Amino acid sequence: MATVLLDTNFVMTCARQKIDFFHELFVSGFKIVVPKQVLEEMERVADKKNKKLKNRESAELGLKLLSKNKSMFKIINLGKKHVDKLIVSYANEHPRLIVATLDSELKKKLKNKKMVIREKKRIAVI
Repeated sequence: MATVLLDTNFVMTCARQKIDFFHELFVSGFKIVVPKQVLEEMERVADKKNKKLKNRESAELGLKLLSKNKSMFKIINLGKKHVDKLIVSYANEHPRLIVATLDSELKKKLKNKKMVIREKKRIAVI
């Protein structure tokens, strides 16, 4: 069973575009992990009043989606550094890990397979 690590922008974009990624990943047999740092980042975006409304709403929706599906994923703690650096480090330690992200800078740094959104409605592994 392959493991997928969810990044902040992946969750927020799926929430905004109404993509039920939990169902797709579960049906496909993936094990899902979410870094504690991703949850904290989404909480910060959801709480900020000076952020774009679209980002705040996406973060709120993403947090609700994660809360509703708690039993379908495991929360992991990656440490105290910047989230993207922690994800790259964790991915390097786990070469079979698939990282679900839309962040172009993060994708460049990763050697692992990536999960992305295609055509604003499909999830694909590249």
